[in-house]
Amino acid sequence: IKNMITGTSQADVAILAIDSTQGGFEAGISANGQTKEHALLCFTLGVRQMIVVVNKMDDKTVSYSEKRYTEIKKELSSILKKVGYKVKTIPFIPISGWAGDNMIEPSDNMPWYKGPCLIKALDEITPPKRPVDKALRLPLQDIYKIGGIGTVPVGRVE
Repeated sequence: IKNMITGTSQADVAILAIDSTQGGFEAGISANGQTKEHALLCFTLGVRQMIVVVNKMDDKTVSYSEKRYTEIKKELSSILKKVGYKVKTIPFIPISGWAGDNMIEPSDNMPWYKGPCLIKALDEITPPKRPVDKALRLPLQDIYKIGGIGTVPVGRVE
């Protein structure tokens, strides 16, 4: 969680990767799953732009199914709306990271999907306005207490 918070606090956009396999998606949104937690952390830390990739569409339990994609999109849209996201602005992209489907170019395995591929969705992200007229903020990754020296905050300026 600590590394996720550090990275997310500096992010302009989140890519929420969802496991589309039977059982995988359900585990991710369960009480012990991390999908809701990751979405909530992103929103809480100010990341307002999101891309959802529905991954593993090539899995034998999914077989590039439009029905499975629609089921996941509907359920996840409800979750993201409750978190605070404007779901209409979020692209939901069915992909196969293993086979490369819909990553760089549209996939022949999912002719039913008419939206952008992942690289195009990333290109369409609007860069946020930077508060260059305000004081510097340094996201802290850790704090060390060193005997004889004192407390040393550790972070990174980018």
